[in-house]
Amino acid sequence: MQYTSTYESPFGGITLAADDVGLTGLWFDGQKYYCLYLDKEHEERNLPVFDLAKAWLDQYFAGRVPDVDVPLHFIGTDFQNEVWELLYSIPYGQTMTYGGIADILAKRRGLKRMSAQAVGGAVGKNEISIIVPCHRVVGANGSLTGYAGGIDKKIQLLKLEHAWKDDFFVPKHSTAP
Repeated sequence: MQYTSTYESPFGGITLAADDVGLTGLWFDGQKYYCLYLDKEHEERNLPVFDLAKAWLDQYFAGRVPDVDVPLHFIGTDFQNEVWELLYSIPYGQTMTYGGIADILAKRRGLKRMSAQAVGGAVGKNEISIIVPCHRVVGANGSLTGYAGGIDKKIQLLKLEHAWKDDFFVPKHSTAP
């Protein structure tokens, strides 16, 4: 059984989801893939994991590096879970490229290379945005593409973390909503 709660951020409403293991989802209201893996049968309930997630978000939106540990429960394929673990390891205020993540995965698997596009597909399906910081992933040339929460929110989050670089740009034919 999954449970939900809501949070009002400076960038808009957020829906949180969790099960007995940990946080399973964090979505901006109306974003692409909104509540994609949320059980059809779920209920709104106050859980300790939601209190932790909200404390984390309070610190984050106050411009501080959160010092709250939120238990997470990734619900995806083995590949997606591996990509999401890498996303989770990207430090606050830093960015990484899709190709950089693909290189790490290829090395772990003993491969010469891995598709950055496959990584992008997994990044785009990340269910626990912000805490699992898919907004910190950019194109090799500085392009800002593929953020399910919306490109405007990606820019706001990068600026909040002081991770914004002058060479970042939104491509004319972006895949971001």
